[in-house]
Amino acid sequence: MKAIWNNQVIADNENTIIVEGNHYFPPDSIKQEFFVKSDMQTTCPWKGEASYYDIKVKGQVNRNAAWYYLEPKEAAQQIKGYVAFWNGVDIRE
Repeated sequence: MKAIWNNQVIADNENTIIVEGNHYFPPDSIKQEFFVKSDMQTTCPWKGEASYYDIKVKGQVNRNAAWYYLEPKEAAQQIKGYVAFWNGVDIRE
């Protein structure tokens, strides 16, 4: 699977984990040079507290377009540190 934004592959891995229709990419599969930590946080009742990244490609910024759980609740331990996308990021094979 690939995550693509602004015509740039920002994550690539064959072993994503699908949760609630979202592909979660292993942390070592994201291209760190395109990710900037955001101050945004949200809470999921069963996964826990999510942190976000802004994605920056070719001078354009997609705010809070990626999220991850550093310390997920027990039910979501399989996605600890994994990164998922939304807000216009294209996920495809």
